[in-house]
Amino acid sequence: MEVLQNGDLQATELLQAQAHIWNQMFNFINSMSLKCAVQLGIPDIINNHGKPMTLSQLIAALPIHDKSKNNCVYRLMRSLIHSGFFSQQKIYENDTEEEGFVMTNSSKLLLKDHPLSVTPLLLCVLDPILWKPRHCMSDWFKSDDHTPFDTAYGMNFWDYAGHDPKLNRIFNDAMASDAGLTASVVIKKFKGVFKGLDSLVDVGGGTGTIAKAVAKEFPHLDCTVFDLPHVVADLQSSTDNLKYVGGDMFQAIPPADAILLKSILHDWSDEECVRILNKCKEAVASKGNEGKVIIIDMVIMENTNDNNKSIETQLCFDLQMMELTTGRERNKKEWANLFSIARFSDYKITPMLGLRSLIELYP
Repeated sequence: MEVLQNGDLQATELLQAQAHIWNQMFNFINSMSLKCAVQLGIPDIINNHGKPMTLSQLIAALPIHDKSKNNCVYRLMRSLIHSGFFSQQKIYENDTEEEGFVMTNSSKLLLKDHPLSVTPLLLCVLDPILWKPRHCMSDWFKSDDHTPFDTAYGMNFWDYAGHDPKLNRIFNDAMASDAGLTASVVIKKFKGVFKGLDSLVDVGGGTGTIAKAVAKEFPHLDCTVFDLPHVVADLQSSTDNLKYVGGDMFQAIPPADAILLKSILHDWSDEECVRILNKCKEAVASKGNEGKVIIIDMVIMENTNDNNKSIETQLCFDLQMMELTTGRERNKKEWANLFSIARFSDYKITPMLGLRSLIELYP
């Protein structure tokens, strides 16, 4: 090759560059393999087996009728083991040593009946509806459309979800599953954030997963789930201290001691976030300096070798926001700039939820 003959690149460097490109090029296969495993019910099958499960036992339990595909199950599982979703243990049956598949902490969160299952979020993110905009990114850059989703469908994400029952359902299910994990961590480790509060409004709270958990843990706290009318139209509470209210957060937010914004602000541009924060400030005005806005969202980390994978995931989330909405993930400086423009007096950031942080914002 000419590049090698000219000495521009050493062979090793060239092959490393090729491997890097290939790794990125084929990364999507890991995602789709995981989706396949979930749709086949592999995590539940292995978990219900109750002990390490051999390949032959797994194949027998799967709805696979073409025996020529048996080896393909092994190839799928080999990839998922490498990705850390399953591991293997040696087992001995009839004086024969075999390898059995076992669960990992990650695959346990993919069980259908796990109270903190992330399966709905996985199936939403990997749904064909949300994949189409990713193929339109280059066209979007050259267009006047607000988002790649607009380029793909001729309308924004929120309007599409309002007219498409499937997207509305899978999106709400995804947000509810994510909120369940968030609520469990907040209530277990950060009860103090609700100290001194008598009322709370969960803005964009969907079906009310977080608000239900908070209302149950703090019976004295009056909780309101505030979301678009079509989201909360058929929802009813089974407790006296929880209610659902429909409306538009850009117009007005029901008054309360505290406003909760869980994964809301990353959906919107800086200008739109300032408008939302101003409405939040109006809503907590009656509480004076003791009122606050509780934000649960990503704060993009500083780049170090210790958290490189976490940053990579955060940056992928940022591109997801770019594809679907006018929003973005923000670093500390960008969050501080928002709070300054909205004229809040103080804030406190607490890293708490793996990739996300809890922010307490004071008027």
